[in-house]
This record gives sequence, structure tokens and C-alpha cells, in this order.
Amino acid sequence: MDSITANNGIIHFNKTGYPAINQHIKQHNFSKIFILVDSNTHECCLPYFLSNLEHANNIEVIEIEAGEIHKTIDTCVGVWNSLSELDGDRKSLLINIGGGVVTDLGGFVASTFKRGIAYINIPTSLLAMVDASVGGKTGVDLGTLKNQIGVISTPDMVLIDTKFLDTLPPEQMRSGLAEMLKHGLISNETYWNKFTNFSELTLKDLDALIYESVLIKKAVVDADPFENGLRKTLNFGHTLGHAIESYFLSNTHKTDLLHGEAIAIGMVLALYISEKLVGFPQQKTQSIKTLLRKYYGKVEFEDSDYKPILELLKYDKKNSHGNINFVLLEDIGKTKIDCLVEESLIIEAFQFYLE
Repeated sequence: MDSITANNGIIHFNKTGYPAINQHIKQHNFSKIFILVDSNTHECCLPYFLSNLEHANNIEVIEIEAGEIHKTIDTCVGVWNSLSELDGDRKSLLINIGGGVVTDLGGFVASTFKRGIAYINIPTSLLAMVDASVGGKTGVDLGTLKNQIGVISTPDMVLIDTKFLDTLPPEQMRSGLAEMLKHGLISNETYWNKFTNFSELTLKDLDALIYESVLIKKAVVDADPFENGLRKTLNFGHTLGHAIESYFLSNTHKTDLLHGEAIAIGMVLALYISEKLVGFPQQKTQSIKTLLRKYYGKVEFEDSDYKPILELLKYDKKNSHGNINFVLLEDIGKTKIDCLVEESLIIEAFQFYLE
């Protein structure tokens, strides 16, 4: 697969990426190379990556705890301190090897340490490959509120190597699939239809779908790098999905949801709202709900859950002037941004989801 130029960086795929990284390191003569991993990727991914690196001397490995709960400013402080103690300077390179938590947090750390050092992202989860790999969004959560602190900053390079997917459990694969399904819904029906029999796809098929998903997101980001309009469409399903994810993270009586699991719920809710407000076809709402239920099952909600979830909507990053702005669909591939939705209709959508 051909490499993709995105923003000011470049995305390489599979084996073609390692010669590019080696050449990049050789050309830039970095004073020091740091590798950020979490406790999972340190064990499962780092040895394979290092085996493909020609310049493995003068490397320091920094490990953080795995999981969304550790995507915090406190974790950043720990990494900043490690970089300082290990003599990091403005000519250092940070290589982030992990899922979205590592690449988001590592990108933010690199963008702010010494007012900015070079970094490379190596996404190891399906979610990070199709989402965090493009667009330059970095940052951390504020408590349980998703991605409230961060900057837009482009890595020098991204390497998407699907060999890393061999290390992922099925639930993490499903989590990443949700973002690919979203890309289909906001872009075109042809891409969406490729997922109707996902279980029958081969690894070669998956490689091609990941590549196409990256191209879809790249086209949106190139047209609107700072999310003034079109880029908001990438948040389809995320307004309620992020609120649900945050609510389940903060509620000890609930089982935490992975990002993609929460977004799958958010997409069903957004489709029902789209049907009622902007005329999304009812038959498609039902068929998409059926497909998402097949992949993700059903999460139970109580009446008492709705108010705190609705309260969390006010922290959504698309909001402005006190309005909660939704992304809706008039049809597959036909989006409408900055839509206002009554709370009663949102609760109706939850009831539709539970049916």
C-alpha cells in the first residue's frame, strides 16, 4: 500500500514504514530517542518494533499504566519528569507505541515538552490506526471528561503495521471497528456495505478497509484541519457516545465501556434522532441498529441514568454559545452539523435503543 501524506507528516503501512523510520532517525541525528509504551505494549509490541530498528542504541523506554483511566495530566507530569531526568532536550525524539491513550497522551507530551519536540506514532490498536493516526489531535481527559485538554499537533510520521493487531483481544478489535463503521456512515454507502459480513473478511480485506478508513478521515481533516465545519462530522455518534463513556467510567455500579462500545450506542441514538429531525430513512435506521446490535450486543440503561448522561453533554467539545450541537445524518454519506436536539427526543432515542 502506498504511503499517505497527511498534514505535514506521512503515514506508512506495514513493512514499508520501518526503512522510513530508520532513514528519518539517521537524517535528523536526534540527541536522544525515547519510546513511550504502556504496560501492555511494552511486553507485546516493543520487542518486535525494536527488532526492526537499526539505531537501537541511546534509547530510553518510558512506561505508563494501560487504560483510559490513566489518560490524565498526572500521567503527563510523570512522563515530562522522566524526559527531564533522562536529559531530554529540544532535539529529542519521542516514539509512541500503543493505542489511542498512548498516542494521544504521547503526542501531547511531545508537543509541550520544551515547547515541542519531534514525535512519531506507532498505533497498535485498530481504533488508534483508523482514528488517532490522522488529524493531529492530542490530549488527555479531565477527570472522566473525554479529551478536554490538548492541542492539534502533527507527528513527523505514523506507522500503521497490522501485525500488531495479532496482540489485540476481540473486544478491542470491535472497539476499533466502531470508528470504521462511523466512517462508512458519514462518507458513503459503498464503504458501509463492506461491513455487513465483517466476520467473513480476510486479513487482506481488513488491511484494505483500514487504508480506506484512513483516506476517508484524511480527506475530512485536510478540508477542515481545525474543526470549524466539516471535521465536526467525524464526531457522529460521539456527542452522546462520549457522555455515556464518561458516565460509565465515573459510576462504580456500571461496567466500564470501551470507546467503540460507547460510540456504537451513540450512533444508534444519533440515527434515531436523525430520522425524527432530518429525515434519515427509517428502514436504514432499523437495519443499522440490527447490525450494531449483532456486533456489540445491548447495554442496559435505567431511567435514573438519563439525567446524569444529559448533564455530561454540556462538556462536549462541539458546543458553542451554550448550545449542545449534534451531528446528524440525512442519509448515509449526507451529514448535517450543529443540530439542536430536545432532551425529550434524546430520551426517546434511548428507549428506541433498548427495544
